Amino acid sequence: MGIFTLGDQLQTKIEGEIMPKVLNKLTAVKVTNTTQPGLYADGGNLYLQISKSGGKSWIFRYRRNGRLRDMGLGSFPTVSLASSRKRATAHRNTLTEGKDPLYAKKQDLIEQKLKESESMTFMQCAETYIDIHKASWSNEKHIAQWTNTLNTYVKKYFGDKPVRDVDVHDIEACLKPIWEKKTETATRIRGRIESILDWATVKGYRKGDNPARWKETLRHMLSAPAKIRKVRHHPALPYSDIQNFVHQIDAHPGTSSMALRFTILTACRTSEVINAKWCEIDINEKVWSIPEERMKMKRPHRVPLSDRMIAILHALEQIRSNEYLFPGQKQGKPISNMTMLKLLERMGRSDITVHGFRSTFRDWAAETTDFSGDVVEMALAHKIQNDVEAAYRRGDLLEKRRTLMIEWNNYCYES
Repeated sequence: MGIFTLGDQLQTKIEGEIMPKVLNKLTAVKVTNTTQPGLYADGGNLYLQISKSGGKSWIFRYRRNGRLRDMGLGSFPTVSLASSRKRATAHRNTLTEGKDPLYAKKQDLIEQKLKESESMTFMQCAETYIDIHKASWSNEKHIAQWTNTLNTYVKKYFGDKPVRDVDVHDIEACLKPIWEKKTETATRIRGRIESILDWATVKGYRKGDNPARWKETLRHMLSAPAKIRKVRHHPALPYSDIQNFVHQIDAHPGTSSMALRFTILTACRTSEVINAKWCEIDINEKVWSIPEERMKMKRPHRVPLSDRMIAILHALEQIRSNEYLFPGQKQGKPISNMTMLKLLERMGRSDITVHGFRSTFRDWAAETTDFSGDVVEMALAHKIQNDVEAAYRRGDLLEKRRTLMIEWNNYCYES
């Protein structure tokens, strides 16, 4: 292969064939004004391509191993005529060296990616991982927790270290100071590190086993969480006191007291109650249908409504101002997740939590009724622990749960 310049002519010998080409046939004005679809040669293997839609782009056309090949050089006007000529010249030089321009370009991209992977730090991977997955995460608080814990506990140890070099000793150094003092936080951080390193491996930024895995590596270096974690239950009201308590709520009228009563009677989670919408309520069927995106287990949940729950809903209709059952002070928003907790404080009951009423309900059902554990667990929207049973379970035991909730409601208001 050789290139021979004769005046304003360029002759290129490719695979024994000499093809004369005139250089710089196009002008900037012609490139701008031409609109007819087609290929327009500039010479030296460079062409302006105009599509049927009017889009313009540059092509470097050459023959290699008997095949005619087209290589895109960019679109016009992003890539000007002058710039496209420089790129074409570089690719002609590649041809004179006996190399394929397309193959050389791919090799350059591979080398560039390799350099990027060698310099990609753990925190850069973490930021990308969070950005990719945040759309599927339940709320902004969860995203903030990922970011804050990694910045607080991980960054100073190996955040700026190339992710390919992060090893088990880095992770041990990061987790050990908080493993026994903040066990729950530490175990969550370990899981987050593991997920990020798995992602980095899939993307080609690192190789080998994941050093953040518990079973394969870290269990040999850190104490088992179950042996050191102090399980903290939400402070709950004894079920024997629930009757006096619900009557005390009546002394604090308002949206917060109705929300607390509704939470107790349904045995639902705080977030499920405060974000409840009128469109989820079927008064005629006496069912509240909570969509999966608002459930902890990410499965839709139906709550049977007793007459006492329906009475609360009728009262709420009188103050209805937006789509939420429990409208807050901010326009178009529900009450905050602190509203019911503040009510407990005003009642002088800072010793218990709103979430604890689920335990109150659970204890009452277990100790005073004959309902099966499955019915009670399903009323609490808990996951079925037996995977085989979960695979075959199709119904949600709604009518059995309806009977359970009616008994619970009657017990709460038993005089």
